[in-house]
Amino acid sequence: MATEGKTPININTMSSSLQRTGQLGFSQDIPTDVVVEVGEANFSLHKFMLVAKSNYIRKLIMESKDSDVTRIDLSDIPGGAEMFEKAAKFCYGVSFEITVQNVAALQCAAEFLQMTDKYCDNNLAGRTQDFLSQVALSSLSGAIVVLKSCEILLPISRDLGIVRRCVDVVGTKACNEAMFPCRSPPNWWTEELCILNIDFFSDVLASMKQKGLKPSSLASAIITYTERSLRDLVRDHSGRGVKFSDPENNDSEERTQQRHLVESIVSLLPSDKGLFPINFLCSLLRCAVFLNTSLASKNEVEKRISAVLEHVTVDDLLVPSFTYDGERLLDLDSVRRIISAFVEKEKSKKGLCSVSLQRVAKNVDSYLAEIATCLELTVSKFNAIANLVPKSARKSEDDLYRAVDIFLKAHPSLGEIEREKVCSLMDPLKLSYDARLHASQNKRLPVNIVLHTLYYDQLKLRSEVEDKEGTPVIVPEGLGTRDSSLAKENEDLRSELMKMKMYVSDLQNNVAAGASSSNAPSNKKNSKHTFFSSVSKKLGKLNPFRHGSKDTSNIDEDLDGVDITKPRRRRFSIS
Repeated sequence: MATEGKTPININTMSSSLQRTGQLGFSQDIPTDVVVEVGEANFSLHKFMLVAKSNYIRKLIMESKDSDVTRIDLSDIPGGAEMFEKAAKFCYGVSFEITVQNVAALQCAAEFLQMTDKYCDNNLAGRTQDFLSQVALSSLSGAIVVLKSCEILLPISRDLGIVRRCVDVVGTKACNEAMFPCRSPPNWWTEELCILNIDFFSDVLASMKQKGLKPSSLASAIITYTERSLRDLVRDHSGRGVKFSDPENNDSEERTQQRHLVESIVSLLPSDKGLFPINFLCSLLRCAVFLNTSLASKNEVEKRISAVLEHVTVDDLLVPSFTYDGERLLDLDSVRRIISAFVEKEKSKKGLCSVSLQRVAKNVDSYLAEIATCLELTVSKFNAIANLVPKSARKSEDDLYRAVDIFLKAHPSLGEIEREKVCSLMDPLKLSYDARLHASQNKRLPVNIVLHTLYYDQLKLRSEVEDKEGTPVIVPEGLGTRDSSLAKENEDLRSELMKMKMYVSDLQNNVAAGASSSNAPSNKKNSKHTFFSSVSKKLGKLNPFRHGSKDTSNIDEDLDGVDITKPRRRRFSIS
């Protein structure tokens, strides 16, 4: 086909343009005898010029009941008025340009008008077929553009085999580019596919898979296509992106298209594990929740996230939890199902204390701390998520305590019973010294929880002090100095008690022997008073109550009962 006339023609002037063309091609003395209507456009033409190339128009004229046909309606022609204008130009022998953008529409129009080589040699359909084979489908980019142009030509473009032909070419050339890159960046072909609609994109992926393309390359194409097609929904992985459509208008055309798109993308995901980044899967789940896709689609994405939950960060886990304004909490059922499925899998494989489960438990506690400030989060939902993780998976519960404290601070109106329910999640024995110290002074905690914390703190300290000899004991800073001082006081007290026992024993022996004198009683009285005064003063200095201890079990009223060969360890409590 000649390509001389490269200047585009305005559709609004098509009628006058074609009328001029007909007059110039023959004679101004030959008036037009038919008006072709294509939508709102009218074309004044000559019957004999159209009939010479179009078998369809010839049949309309010959089979018409009206012997003199003056108007023909061709509003159903593929490509509309623009393509009919080019077909009419071809009938008149006027040159125009065939491009990758219009070749599919021209072929559909030619087939519709029956402008084939069977009716007339070198007809329009033959010309478009040659252009497709030699030019348009010779490159990947050209084939994709032709395939894109077929979207508005359905179903005729599919019926004529144009779609199938383009899909095969795109699939073959894309596979070659994926396996043997010849351009930079290597995945440039995934960007090219993004102009297609989801149905044609699915056809291309199916063709590529059939040709043996690796799942990782398919995954790369899906990720690129999703991020381009749902740019406003998945571009921000923090959960605070820009809202793309009104969530209240669930039946809007735009929202319906988005829902279909997400469901189609989920159905395309290869079954192989580890192909998709965690943040991509979490963003896809947020889209599914936000658009209220089918339950099957949401469950499929949840299953994929659960399979790799040990690699999910807190930020990733937050993605499906918030809407795009970052304020309103969504239904947490998806997050609960993901965690629950992972825990069940770990229980059946590695037990309740696997490293993976411990990592997930820490992330869940941090996740609770992040969502604890949301006013819509109830006690039951908060506890339900925390209880999904077995207690044995938490070696330390400092992160859980932090989440509980933030929740209580963000919900000051909670009653005593509700606060106790929230705090029942914690095990004070698994809190660090600093956490227990903070909890003992935390006014937001219920009184009984504070008491339990103090009690368990004492048990913890006693357990450390009474540990086996030779076993290193880690105590808080300052506690070692205090223990050393108390041990010295114990030794001093034992020494004084031993001296007093020996003196009392000697005094009793002297009284029994009857050795006395006139000055002896006085001296003895003074001596006894002086000695006991001295001991009393020393005992007063060693009074354990000076340090806040209420444990007096080390002071025995019966001094004879003191075992000086094996000193007793003093017990004390630190509040």
